[in-house]
Amino acid sequence: MNSIEEKLWNYIDGTLPEADKQAVALLIEQDEIYRTKYNELLQLNTEFKSMELDEPSMAFTYNVMETIRSEKAMDPLKATINKRIITGIAAFFIITIAAMLVYALSSVDWSGARGSGLKMPVELNLKAVHLSSYFNGPFIKGFLFFDLVMGLFLLDYYLRRKTLAKGQ
Repeated sequence: MNSIEEKLWNYIDGTLPEADKQAVALLIEQDEIYRTKYNELLQLNTEFKSMELDEPSMAFTYNVMETIRSEKAMDPLKATINKRIITGIAAFFIITIAAMLVYALSSVDWSGARGSGLKMPVELNLKAVHLSSYFNGPFIKGFLFFDLVMGLFLLDYYLRRKTLAKGQ
C-alpha cells in the first residue's frame, strides 16, 4: 500500500491523531487524487461492513480439531532415544567382548595331552590372567581419558538441550 492509502484507511478507521485527521480532511477537500481515493476506500469499507460472514458448522470445527489432535498424536515423543548413542554403546561392548575372547583364546595351550602321541582327550591349559597388570599404567589412563571425553560430550548434549528448551 502506498502512503496515500495508508493515511486514508487510518482516517476512515479513526486511528489518526487529531492533527493528522485535520491535515487529511484538508487534503480530501483540496486534492482531487485524495478525494477519489477516499471515495473508493469509503465505498469498499461500507461493502465490507455490509457483508455477512458465514460461520462454519460445528461439525467442521470438530473435524478440524480432531485432525489437529491426530497429527499431534503422530508426532514422536520428545524423550526418544538417539539411535547413534545405542549403536555406540553396543559397539563398545561388542569390541570389548571380542578383545577379551581373542585374548582368552590366544592364551590357551592347544597342544593337548603332554608327551603322548594321542591327542585325546584334549586338556585345556588356561593361564591365569593377572588383571592387576592391566589396571596400572597407560591402560587405566587411556580408559579414564575416554570416560572423561564421553562424559563431556554427554554434558554438552544435556546443556544444549536445556538452553534450546529455554529459548523456545
